[in-house]
Amino acid sequence: MIPNPLFSMTYAELHRIYHQPFFDLIKQARAVHEEHWTGNEVQLCTLLSIKTGGCSEDCGYCAQSARYSTGVEAEKLMDKEQVLERARAARANGSTRLCMGAAWKGVRAGTQKFDQVLDIVRSVAPLGMEVCVTLGQLGEEEARQLKDAGVTAYNHNIDTSPEHYPNIVSTHTFEDRLGTIRHAQDAGMSVCCGGILGLGETIEDRLKMLEVLSNFNPHPESVPINALMPMKGTPLGDNPQVDSFSLVRMIAVARIAIPRAKIRLSAGRTNLNREAQALAFFAGANSIFYGDKLLTAANPRANEDLALLRELGLSAQEPNPDLSAPVADEVRELSPPAPCAKTCGC
Repeated sequence: MIPNPLFSMTYAELHRIYHQPFFDLIKQARAVHEEHWTGNEVQLCTLLSIKTGGCSEDCGYCAQSARYSTGVEAEKLMDKEQVLERARAARANGSTRLCMGAAWKGVRAGTQKFDQVLDIVRSVAPLGMEVCVTLGQLGEEEARQLKDAGVTAYNHNIDTSPEHYPNIVSTHTFEDRLGTIRHAQDAGMSVCCGGILGLGETIEDRLKMLEVLSNFNPHPESVPINALMPMKGTPLGDNPQVDSFSLVRMIAVARIAIPRAKIRLSAGRTNLNREAQALAFFAGANSIFYGDKLLTAANPRANEDLALLRELGLSAQEPNPDLSAPVADEVRELSPPAPCAKTCGC
């Protein structure tokens, strides 16, 4: 990746921020959030699996890998009318972004499955929602065609630190993921890129992951912070649940490190009570996956989400299908984060 020349954070800086007393960290994150996000709005995103199971990759957390016995059956790509039906229902339910995921290693221009996806995107884009896809690895040509078809954002998480990544996946490299992200950005798409907590990583790994994201140029448009939902049959199926305070700390640090990104409270919300979710929103989360299911995992019901947002005085962000991708820092002004609280010792 091309380093971010004007705004990036080092591991040492992130370490100092993370290890502040909890309330000092939340106070700092809230100040950054209010500087860059003035409305009390939350982006509502619907995640739809358009091709489930049978993936050739060996990601140790994923129930869709064909290498593990998880009970998830391989399915064919949904037909366009099925996707449109689900997309219209998501829009009617208040979602402003539809993220369509396919369990593939990647896609290649000229293949039938890629042409089918392009046709689906062209049909969904006029509905007025932001269109996000996650299809695995992309080359330059595939990225350009997705952008031309109407894709607003491409989701491709880096999951964890470069050092820990080989412990989670062996069928592709961390650099492969960075290459896909670069192709998506070069094609003019926004990038949705974050990570997963609970993969057996250390706090150091989590902060090194944020260091990588902070050095993207341009920054990701949105940063999902996921807590692992262990899936039986996968290598990480017995990992312990992520502590809610650790999750909120990472949301706060992500808000400080990447202030103009939407920070998405993603997988693992079923393990958070209402109070923990409220704390996450206060710390800087302003996007959620919304609906009953995240690919193969459960998600809080839509009516429960809406009730919580109303109680907190938050509203759904309006869709922006013409959203411009973030631009590189050579032509973008970006204020630095608020100074670290004095009690942190730095």
